[in-house]
Amino acid sequence: MSFSTPYPNAYFLTEGVMSRRCVAWVFDAFLIAVLLFALWWVLAMFGLLTFGLGFGAMSILPFVPFCYHFLSLLGASSATPGQQMVGLTVRRDYDLGPPTGIQALVSVLVFYLTLATSGLLLVVALFTSRHRTLHDLVSGLVVVRARALTATAGGMNMPNIQ
Repeated sequence: MSFSTPYPNAYFLTEGVMSRRCVAWVFDAFLIAVLLFALWWVLAMFGLLTFGLGFGAMSILPFVPFCYHFLSLLGASSATPGQQMVGLTVRRDYDLGPPTGIQALVSVLVFYLTLATSGLLLVVALFTSRHRTLHDLVSGLVVVRARALTATAGGMNMPNIQ
């Protein structure tokens, strides 16, 4: 079994991915902030209505960003809403299939571990082929342009990748 991608020179898969990932991250951070704000208000009202007994439910708030990313990777598009907005998708590196549950879990855990250690480890993407970050490398995933995976997206220079 080979663990290299079947398209080793497929520059068209990752062209412009780094800048798109940055834009997607900002959009996702905004969506997570909106989700946290709305959920905080709902839980605060629940806590008041239960005379303080419901305030313990606030302990779920730190898990919202993790669930947002994890469930997005397992969704039909294999991308967060921010990644979908800029035309990206997350795929397995060795066959370009959607990520498995274990790969998504490892990717999200290592991503948040990277952010917890100041986020400087994200610069690994500047030095790797296909601009893969540390959490991509550890989980065996790669972020590619979604249009590059379809046969009708390009032209004569884009082979049918299915």
